[in-house]
Amino acid sequence: MNISANIVDIPNRQIYFGEIIFENGKIKSIEKKEGESNLYLLPGFVDAHVHIESSMLVPSEFARIAVTHGTVATVSDPHEIANVIGIEGVYFMIKNGKQVPFKFNFGAPSCVPATSFETAGAVIGVDGIEEMMQNPDIKYLAAMMNYPGVLFEDAEVMAKIAIAKKYGKPIDGHAPGLMGEDARKYISAGISTDHECFTYEEALGKLEKGMKILIREGSAAKNFEALIALLPKYADRMMFCSDDKHPDDLIEGHINQLAARAVAKDCDIFDVLQVACINPVEHYNLDVGQMKIGDAADFILVHDLDNFKVKATYINGELVAEEGKSFIQPVETEIINNFFTEKKSPQDFQLKAKSDQIQVIKAIDDEIVTDSFFSKTKIENGFAISDLENDNLKMTVVNRYKNETPAMAFINNFNLKKGAIASCVGHDSHNIIAVGTDDESLCRAVNLIIENQGGISAVSPEEEKVLPLPIAGIMTNVDGYETAKAYSEIDSFVKNELGCTLTAPFMTLSFMALLVIPQLKLSDKGLFDGKEFKFTQVFIPEKG
Repeated sequence: MNISANIVDIPNRQIYFGEIIFENGKIKSIEKKEGESNLYLLPGFVDAHVHIESSMLVPSEFARIAVTHGTVATVSDPHEIANVIGIEGVYFMIKNGKQVPFKFNFGAPSCVPATSFETAGAVIGVDGIEEMMQNPDIKYLAAMMNYPGVLFEDAEVMAKIAIAKKYGKPIDGHAPGLMGEDARKYISAGISTDHECFTYEEALGKLEKGMKILIREGSAAKNFEALIALLPKYADRMMFCSDDKHPDDLIEGHINQLAARAVAKDCDIFDVLQVACINPVEHYNLDVGQMKIGDAADFILVHDLDNFKVKATYINGELVAEEGKSFIQPVETEIINNFFTEKKSPQDFQLKAKSDQIQVIKAIDDEIVTDSFFSKTKIENGFAISDLENDNLKMTVVNRYKNETPAMAFINNFNLKKGAIASCVGHDSHNIIAVGTDDESLCRAVNLIIENQGGISAVSPEEEKVLPLPIAGIMTNVDGYETAKAYSEIDSFVKNELGCTLTAPFMTLSFMALLVIPQLKLSDKGLFDGKEFKFTQVFIPEKG
């Protein structure tokens, strides 16, 4: 086959009209020609760090949507399903992804469980990392979230890093806010990337120490504006990623959106495409074409180099999407899960007041870090209850793997005026996490998750809504476009009917149990201080 268009030559920083010929999935020739075109031909986009599970879609369904935006490959961390089902879950993702023409590149999850302060569904030790690293489908050691373990040279952590080095595979970082000497030590252990920088100064410091930095823009964590000014100087050592993207957002766009925003910021087009298309392929040694003779025929046709509106996407020479229509067919997906807790009663969510002062988690819109503050306890009949006037709402994390007493705390900035929301997408152990205005509503929302063996739910006094996620309790086997529509409906209900003011309520909720991200979070075992890395108290002891 042949295609004629304006060829974007990223390495040589030039654009010329030409023809590309490809056969048997490989590029046979690229030639300059006389002529002109309204279309541009360039390498496909690569998401340099994403948890496919956060889209609530299995890999095959994620791919069906992503190709319409010019994405041909992802660097995928299967950390979420691994925390539920272990290595079996990782292999499930690889197997499902191989059933479609899309280039998933999975890593070996390094932190399962993420911490010892929560209950996960599986453990992956040193032997498990060794097993996965021998698998050619495993491209790297995924996010080393246990940065204290690196700094204090924990034996198991260092053994996992050593295994990755033995097999010559990159090691991903995950160290939000780490700076100075601690950052230097973390990087010197062999950790080469970080997608968690949320300030310019932090990212700059890590770049100067030799680390590669990913500019992340997902459904909840949005760091593009903070970091994009670094791209012109460090285009050779930066990448774009989404990290976590809900299905409705994925339908709107993917890495093409970040490329467009970077160009709008007056970043050089070749620098932008270096970051969006080339750097991930080179860093992770991916089998993804870069539009060179002999490469896999992975490329896209776009209408312009401003908005990157995609006309067509090719992977291994196969047309997989055209003008917003995906040609990837749905595949039948098996259901695997690990869900054993029983339904709860409203009394399970009662919290006896121990003082008149509480420590409150403060959610921050568009961030996964939190703040915290002290507030007066609202007490009724000896129990601490949600304080709607001050937006201090009751929050719970319920162990999904066995019957245990729910952990309770208070959270601010959800602004629910009635009802409750709940989710079994709760990083990283994926227990049930919920926020509500009263115990009855909390119970109803949580029980909807339990009845469906996973999902997201929302309840008001009059209505109940649930999106079932039967695969590991965090993904669905339903069509991606149908899932996006269902998600949009429940998201709209939470905002318009319950009053939530957050940009992405369920995505924000999912990170409120992520203990490795400061400051204050809640696990199924209790309230956790991410800075001190230890449990703390909900109630502040009275003096005297």
